[in-house]
Amino acid sequence: MVLPREFFARSALEVAPTLLGCVIEHETADGLVAVALTEVEAYAGEADPASHAYRGRTARNAVMFGPPGHAYVYFTYGMHYCVNLVCQSAGTACAVLLRAGRVVDGAGLAAARRRASTPGSRDLARGPARLCQALGIARAQDGTDVCDPASPLRILPGALRIRPPALTGEITARDGATGSADGAGYGLVSRGPRVGVNAAGEWPWRFWLTGDPTVSVYRPHTPRKARPKPVAAAERADGTITL
Repeated sequence: MVLPREFFARSALEVAPTLLGCVIEHETADGLVAVALTEVEAYAGEADPASHAYRGRTARNAVMFGPPGHAYVYFTYGMHYCVNLVCQSAGTACAVLLRAGRVVDGAGLAAARRRASTPGSRDLARGPARLCQALGIARAQDGTDVCDPASPLRILPGALRIRPPALTGEITARDGATGSADGAGYGLVSRGPRVGVNAAGEWPWRFWLTGDPTVSVYRPHTPRKARPKPVAAAERADGTITL
């Protein structure tokens, strides 16, 4: 049973922590790979300077402005794909980036796609690019309806149940959180700043299962150093070259 569209018809900040423990699976000609989500990030469209939709609709981000429950896939750094799940009502462009997870089915296929990883490695889907590699997600999956049971890319509820998230303080989750737990038997869900984001990176809109080994390493945004421009050579009248 897939998650209903109503699940995504909320703000990205509400949806994000409740996605932890849910399972995203992709069925291809090569087989099926399923990943239980352990880390996500929320993005709030035109109200969020870190969102791809901050400056409005483009051909690249058009899926974000559509109905909830669809996959928004983008290409980054000229080498990686990342997948988001669209939230709220059509026109708002809110989405949740899937940052990391634990492979729960199809580990052999996921490892083959990742090449350097073994089936039991915690790194199979640790980080948004690796997650897409393990699942076989690329630009062709952009716009896929993950709430359609017949879709090859779909999202299913997991064993994890999340209490309504608070905007401050610690969030707790019951049943199945892998990591530390409090005295009442609740698994702990942490929140903190987003990873590698230039604008609004300090917003605590990243959520993860506390202590889970598949959660990616936190890295703040580091501005790229400008490359020195090459010095143009000039040819003198006598035929010699000066720099």
